[in-house]
Amino acid sequence: MSAFPDSRPAQPPRPWLMLLLCGIYLLTGVVGHDPWKSEDAQHLGVAWGIFNGEGWLVPRIGGEPWIETTPAWHWVAAILARLTSWALPFHDGARLATPLFGALLLLGLHRAAGLLHGHSAALVAPLLAVGTLGLLMPSHLAHPAIAVLAATVAAFIGLALLPRQPAHGTAWLALGVGGAFFIGGLGGVAPLLPLLLLPAVRRQWLALFFAIYLSLAVASIWPTLLALRIPEHLTAWWRHELGGAAPRLAFSADHLKLLGWFTWPLWPVAAWSAWYHRQRWRDWSLLVPMVGTLSAMAWFFTHEARPLNAMPLVVPLCLLAAAGVDRLRRGAAGALDWFGMMTFTLVTGLVWLGTSAMLAGWPPKIARNFTKLAPGFVAEVSAPALLAGLAITAVWALLLIRLPRSPWRAAARWAGGVTVMWALVTALWLPWIDHGRTYRSAATGLRKAIGQDSGCIARSGLGTSQRASLDYFAGIRTLPRSAGAGCRWLLAQEGSRKNARPGWAEVWEGGRPGDRRERLRLYRRD
Repeated sequence: MSAFPDSRPAQPPRPWLMLLLCGIYLLTGVVGHDPWKSEDAQHLGVAWGIFNGEGWLVPRIGGEPWIETTPAWHWVAAILARLTSWALPFHDGARLATPLFGALLLLGLHRAAGLLHGHSAALVAPLLAVGTLGLLMPSHLAHPAIAVLAATVAAFIGLALLPRQPAHGTAWLALGVGGAFFIGGLGGVAPLLPLLLLPAVRRQWLALFFAIYLSLAVASIWPTLLALRIPEHLTAWWRHELGGAAPRLAFSADHLKLLGWFTWPLWPVAAWSAWYHRQRWRDWSLLVPMVGTLSAMAWFFTHEARPLNAMPLVVPLCLLAAAGVDRLRRGAAGALDWFGMMTFTLVTGLVWLGTSAMLAGWPPKIARNFTKLAPGFVAEVSAPALLAGLAITAVWALLLIRLPRSPWRAAARWAGGVTVMWALVTALWLPWIDHGRTYRSAATGLRKAIGQDSGCIARSGLGTSQRASLDYFAGIRTLPRSAGAGCRWLLAQEGSRKNARPGWAEVWEGGRPGDRRERLRLYRRD
């Protein structure tokens, strides 16, 4: 069975189409919704503190130090929120930091793939990233993970340049390694360190020395400032980093399940590329992404099966897949293309069916499920949203029938499918999703129950995203139970069953709509 280059003219994607697709992908769904539960609310909470003049050096949530991150991404988010405050609410302006770093990531993949594999690979590498399922949510919520990947790809640019332009390669490598630590801590930089041991890197001993020196200078900016101002927080943060980075026997079936969908469709194309070029694996252009992939896999399989731990795989897999996507066999490329067509066409139909259920109540069973998942939500007919949905669907139809046959069609179709799916969900379902993911109603209800002159509020079982949301929406800050022993109020997160609390009277109960297992209850001391 022949490969594509032997049977069809190989025309890479047009640059302007690639730029348009990447731009739509990066910007869609970033604004227009509240901070959502979990990481989105947490990181916006840190940026909110910086925006208001606190926590610029020590990340804080609800006024209390938070040792799980460095403040690099949050500095950028706070600056963007300030620059856009005339047009956007804080959470939308701050969230723009994610597509900013996402653009740097895609540009970096374009540059790195071009240096390693040539012009055609440079054009297809960003499309492979856009089509990767695991990048969809991190690319559109408040999270430093995409910024860490942008630093990672800078390190790969440096490695690609190092043999031919040592000075430029050194600068890029230092920026990438130092930036990965500066933004992501040990978890951001550890998967890159084995690449520094490659023989070709060690032979450039002078360049390697300067790269390490410069990367340490970049990486130490925040720790140095912290050591001078608040050394105890630096100690706590470093202990947390060492504990999180320590390898452990964590491999399980969950790792394989997560790897299978998170890096789809990168991993089958990258595996084919490695096999196809197996005789040339010592070539620098292939050795770098192969070793990078193995290093990232070692990190992933020796840590908890979480999407965050799988993120380091994306850049090396993209660069490895870009080297072989135009060498896919006709049958394999056709199967990947067909699977993408069927998957995203089915998803498009399901999104419209769900929209019909929300707006018209048909089909009734699906409509009841939507109501059950987001009680209290009232769907309103929006002509602009429906027109946008129809336009997005028409674009998908054009992608189905107008994309010319080429070795890159499957990659382009996956990138287009992910973008269309996300744009359609954003246009038609975003208000419903936002209703169930935000703590806005809970925060405003809690504020009414407490009143303006409340005194201190102790907490029990409250998560960081809840604390961040209560602070952002209602200015409510709580104290740990041990520190708030004398407080008049107690805010507790409990399940559906109430806990007996002698000496306390319940005065309010609330939570996110549709989440019956997570209930917030406010108690007042008798």
